[in-house]
Amino acid sequence: MLPLSGPVIAIVAIYTFLGAWNDFMGPLIYLNSTENRTLALALNGFKGQFGAMEAHHLMAASVVCMLPCVVLFFAAQRYFVESVTMTGLKG
Repeated sequence: MLPLSGPVIAIVAIYTFLGAWNDFMGPLIYLNSTENRTLALALNGFKGQFGAMEAHHLMAASVVCMLPCVVLFFAAQRYFVESVTMTGLKG
């Protein structure tokens, strides 16, 4: 049964990672020191630290923060497709 549930376990692991990676409110509430901030909080602080800055600096920082999620998606794309194709099979 475990080999058949492999794609489902992989998808749950990917969604859990992406949820933790993009979490903003949880770390904002629980973290007190600036050394332990997540990338989402650091990106928000980067925006607030420099005030009315030009948008291209913020977009470059956003791309750097988003890059691991994109790499993870392309690395796990096989599991996405396999989990969708397994849902239509009978028996």
